[in-house]
Amino acid sequence: MTGLPAYQLDRYRLQSAINAAARMIYRASRRDHVSSLLKELHWLRVLERIEFKLCALVHKCLNGNGPAYLADSLQRVTDIQSRRRLRSSSSSTMIVPVTRRATLGDRAFPVVAARAWNGLPDYVTSAPTYSSFRTALKT
Repeated sequence: MTGLPAYQLDRYRLQSAINAAARMIYRASRRDHVSSLLKELHWLRVLERIEFKLCALVHKCLNGNGPAYLADSLQRVTDIQSRRRLRSSSSSTMIVPVTRRATLGDRAFPVVAARAWNGLPDYVTSAPTYSSFRTALKT
């Protein structure tokens, strides 16, 4: 769902439903800001939740707990022999596959997952366990 245009994602309806639920829980008025309520509930916005789930799936795939067909499509910089001597090989960056079509190719799992993973800070990607990764990612 990441990479889709807003009209296809229809995130505004879903986000407004989440906002209404948060207001209902705290009995807040419609005019009150919802950001602080979402923070207290530890809820993410729709686009943040999509990125969170995507990065969590990538972490599972890289550590052998995710689906094999997805794990096979991901490639780290350290996996390529010619790039092992680069400075980037010490980090946990992934290779973003080159695509021909921006509409379909850029929405493929290997492309979107590598871009999301490379956008994370090093302390998040180097988390040793899944639970510590989720905690670092959510905060």
